[in-house]
Amino acid sequence: MSERILVTGATGFVGGPLITRLAAEPGFEIWGAARAKRGDSPFAFIAVGEIDGDTDWSEALQGQRVVVHAAARAHIMDDSAADPLTEFRRVNVGGTLNLARQAAEAGIRRFVFISSIKVNGEQTARGKGFTPEDTPAPGDAYGLSKLEAEQGLQQIAQETGMEVVIIRPPLVYGPGVKGNFAIMARLVAKGLPLPLGAIHNKRSLVALDNLVDLIITCIDHPSAPNQVFLAGDGEDLSTSELLRRVGIAMGKPARLLPVPAALLQFGATVLGKKAMAQRLLGSLQVDISKTRRMLDWEPPVSVDEGLRRCFKKNQGG
Repeated sequence: MSERILVTGATGFVGGPLITRLAAEPGFEIWGAARAKRGDSPFAFIAVGEIDGDTDWSEALQGQRVVVHAAARAHIMDDSAADPLTEFRRVNVGGTLNLARQAAEAGIRRFVFISSIKVNGEQTARGKGFTPEDTPAPGDAYGLSKLEAEQGLQQIAQETGMEVVIIRPPLVYGPGVKGNFAIMARLVAKGLPLPLGAIHNKRSLVALDNLVDLIITCIDHPSAPNQVFLAGDGEDLSTSELLRRVGIAMGKPARLLPVPAALLQFGATVLGKKAMAQRLLGSLQVDISKTRRMLDWEPPVSVDEGLRRCFKKNQGG
């Protein structure tokens, strides 16, 4: 008998590839949910409108056994909302907990929630990665909303017995990636010199294919219920090394100038770009040893292969 799975955010950066992969796996019957209907979908698709505390999930949940909740109000670099925290809470907290309550009432066996490493915080000491057991320290409204959603889900799990699995990924890269990663890749592709050749930080990332593989593992693994798992590629890179390997993947060698990090930090402070400097110059590492140990999981895709897949379409492959 097939396991019926509902994936929210079915047209999104993570949800879309997840459904494609699940559809190729034996033993799954896939349903996708998103705000608007898609006419060309190869799987059962349900439009649910805006996702918040009032969304009616009854049609989407009927007959399902597992929910993977990938829909969210994503982190936005230049958020134009008058009150970003209220908006993040409306979707990421209210929308998530409303879905979870309805899922529990509908008899859903397991609820897999895609959270964020921003629940842990924004920075680690070099060589010391975040773990699931660390005290949460979100540094922005997005991270706080994900933490509040996690706390609400854990309460619902205790009250109802529905299994909850929480996955916290760091920066996810793959085809269609946006944000700072896409900006840096465009600069490398143009051959522009970048003053980032002397950065010796360490940052964890996760290839989209690795995250999808971990999510699928968490759908039915007997050790996954009511646990928090961190995602990652298992190899941490400095910003300098990442740019060099992005260049190799694109066939456009990165032109990096060895400007001291302290000078870059000073310039960013003067220009009011401290947050951007932190992402480029600071360390943020993730310890995935619990994920490996409890789930017997290894990232199936290397960093170099993940980068190659990320830019494959741009190279006409």
